[in-house]
Amino acid sequence: MAQEDYYQVLGVDQNATGQQIKETYRKLAFKYHPDRNKENPVAVEKMKKVNEAYAVLSNPAKKREYDTLKNQFGASAYTHFRNNYSEQDIFSGSDINHIFEEMAKAFGLRGSNEIFKEFYGRGYRQFEFKNSRGFARGNVFGNPSKAGGQGRTPFPIGGNTGKVARFLLGKISGIQFPEDGADVDEHLYLTPEQALQGGPYAYYLRSQSKKLVVKIPPGVRPG
Repeated sequence: MAQEDYYQVLGVDQNATGQQIKETYRKLAFKYHPDRNKENPVAVEKMKKVNEAYAVLSNPAKKREYDTLKNQFGASAYTHFRNNYSEQDIFSGSDINHIFEEMAKAFGLRGSNEIFKEFYGRGYRQFEFKNSRGFARGNVFGNPSKAGGQGRTPFPIGGNTGKVARFLLGKISGIQFPEDGADVDEHLYLTPEQALQGGPYAYYLRSQSKKLVVKIPPGVRPG
């Protein structure tokens, strides 16, 4: 089976600039947007791949890591990269939300929240956090809990858990709050047992190379 390659998915050269990558993504996102390709599963799958490729190649650190893997492993670089990065890692820090909102305003298309829920089902959540110091938006990817207590519970944002979300984002802002309204996208997953018991959990903030300890209240529920 042919291996995926992020550069081929976007149709850009490995030496493409960040601006070239963004402009190409905008065109492809508009071309394959589900609202313009209704009942077209091929376009939906293409859109998913384009989103992932852009999230990686638009992030300098992830792009460097992917390029290093390409030099080491050639065509199998994608497989090695995905072994190290989950969906939540890949989309962390991406400005895809902004681009989708631009299209929503300009062309009346649905924004990223609705589209990503359609793509990733009930396991996807989007949240926003605002205070006097700035604005942050996050995406949570996960699968609903499976029978037998297996699977991961996406960290919810309502009720008591909203306090935890604000606490986590406050810790992020305390390290380095984004300038000029830039997004902060970070994600926290709990097993059903962890959600029930609560307690302090270590959290690695990849974008800042920092380790945080987050206190989870007992009885956290998804949704």
